[in-house]
Amino acid sequence: MKYILCKIILFGILVFAIFAFSKSAFTPLYFDIPKGWPKPFYDFSKNKLTEDGFQLGRNLFYDPIFSRDNTISCSSCHLQQTGFTHVDHDLSHGIDGKIGVRNSLSLQNLAWTKNFMWDGGVNHLDMQPLAPILSEFEMDEKLENIVLKLEKTTKYPALFDKAFGTKNITGQLILKALSQFVVSLTSSNSKYDNVMRNKNQFTDMELKGYNLFKQNCASCHKEPLFTSEKFERNGLQIDPTLNDIGRMKITQNPIDSLKFKVPTLRNIQFTFPYMHDGRFKTLNEVIKHYNSLSGAKNLPKELSKPMNLSDNDRTDLVAFLKTLSDKEFLYNPRYSYPK
Repeated sequence: MKYILCKIILFGILVFAIFAFSKSAFTPLYFDIPKGWPKPFYDFSKNKLTEDGFQLGRNLFYDPIFSRDNTISCSSCHLQQTGFTHVDHDLSHGIDGKIGVRNSLSLQNLAWTKNFMWDGGVNHLDMQPLAPILSEFEMDEKLENIVLKLEKTTKYPALFDKAFGTKNITGQLILKALSQFVVSLTSSNSKYDNVMRNKNQFTDMELKGYNLFKQNCASCHKEPLFTSEKFERNGLQIDPTLNDIGRMKITQNPIDSLKFKVPTLRNIQFTFPYMHDGRFKTLNEVIKHYNSLSGAKNLPKELSKPMNLSDNDRTDLVAFLKTLSDKEFLYNPRYSYPK
């Protein structure tokens, strides 16, 4: 009898251990840093990537439950096939047909990003979703309301339990889950990348364009991320309707007037329209703008030197920029709408 009792106790301990292990043994995700790339800024130790956390964030990213009237999701302005931005209008659109004040930035390689938004108004990836959520022009919702809505669903308590070991949904866990998804959106397999890895070759036009890029553009759009993460003036005159003063809105320092974040050029072929207000529809328009800045005032030193590009030069430069397109990233089913 004593032997049987011991076996029962041991069995109970084993069942408890298995249950406890299953609650804590979340499948970790390895964040791959492409060879030659810098160390990411994002602190993964404070939000460890797991497969279930990624999948929860993916579901949240595509769910319109984040908006006040349940019509607008993160993906509404950040479409995968267009580099996780929108292309059908200049400025972001929100609930009730409202129009935002800026063109949406693409979501890619965010692990290497320190400051978010065109003016750097957010300095941590986990906090970035609060900007569109709280904006009256976009989602116009409160985080506490989102928590209540998620709690009433049949699927989300279980998904939070799988991802974080608790069915108790909180605003902090919502933001962490979203970060686990978007921080994983790494684009590093374009033709340019394969050329750098000696797995492909530029055409003559692309090579000429690459040399022109290094001479005229690389000081702000630094390889391999193709951004400097800085805020710069770019010679654009202020839009009299939007009156957007850029970085100065955050710092209140006149020296930052009309400074905007230098965006990445990765997948630039698909992330039109361009600039903070979406005023340019094509890459050729963008290049013509920079090619016409000779003599303009208040430019950074990087733009003070005239480019003097010919028509053929502009064609070659566009050809190179298209090598930054990463079809694997744009059509990866892992990043798409969850089925």
